[in-house]
Amino acid sequence: MTEHEPDLSPTSEKLAGTTAVSLPAPNKGEPEVVVAAGPDEAAAEAAERIAAALMAAIERRGRADFCTTGGSTPIPIYRLLAQSPLVDTIPWQHVHIWWGDDRFVPRGHPESNVTALDDVLLGGGGSTGGAPLPSANIHPFPTDRALAEYRDTHWCAARYAEELGSQVPIVEGNWPAFDLILVGVGDDGHVLSCFPNSPALDSMAWTMGVPAPSQIGPHLPRMTVNPRLLEAAPVLVVTWGASKAEALGHVFGETRDDRLWPVQRTRRTGGFWIVDEAAAAKIPAGLRG
Repeated sequence: MTEHEPDLSPTSEKLAGTTAVSLPAPNKGEPEVVVAAGPDEAAAEAAERIAAALMAAIERRGRADFCTTGGSTPIPIYRLLAQSPLVDTIPWQHVHIWWGDDRFVPRGHPESNVTALDDVLLGGGGSTGGAPLPSANIHPFPTDRALAEYRDTHWCAARYAEELGSQVPIVEGNWPAFDLILVGVGDDGHVLSCFPNSPALDSMAWTMGVPAPSQIGPHLPRMTVNPRLLEAAPVLVVTWGASKAEALGHVFGETRDDRLWPVQRTRRTGGFWIVDEAAAAKIPAGLRG
């Protein structure tokens, strides 16, 4: 940073939040849990709910800011959003796409969380043509610029926070509020790039750089938004498969400890979960919709 460059680090007051009583209490109460028959049905339910949320936001304020996720979870959801009837009903010119986290790799890299959106939702190389989403409406972490300028993850996260502050509505407590946040569930119970015992659970910065995790792959440095943003906006958790059953059993178990299971921050009143039968196997029957 030169002497003329403003301080836009994630710890600057402008780009950090405070405790706000109006936000839903994390890890308190119970979310609505919908159990679908299988992955296809779960993806279809999620795509319908995302489309409805986008259209409602556009009708309400002329624009929708949707924060999506990485991994395998969004791929079948993107595929449905890119096809009729949903692709024809969403006014894509008013939709803006953000990411809750990403790996510190170039856009287009196989481990980039943006690659699935480019390849599937936008129809890169596909036969459907994809969603007509303007390129200016896509807001990835600026990894390409960071890498080209030999910057680090903290710089990359800070630039993202600056962009959030200029475009996304700010709610009480100085937190950016998306119209919907989509997240998956890590096998170790992580959410976003907030891993067990993550310092992010204590931070007030909107965004932050994250060291490469050692306990789960890919072992790449990352950037993430603060998990407190999961309280500032409607959150949709989607996961499926027997490999998630043990984690969900802990997340919906008697012990509430989001340091061990960070995704428990979405186990709250007002949250919405879509899981399939295999993933839901260890969720107590009384919590399954």
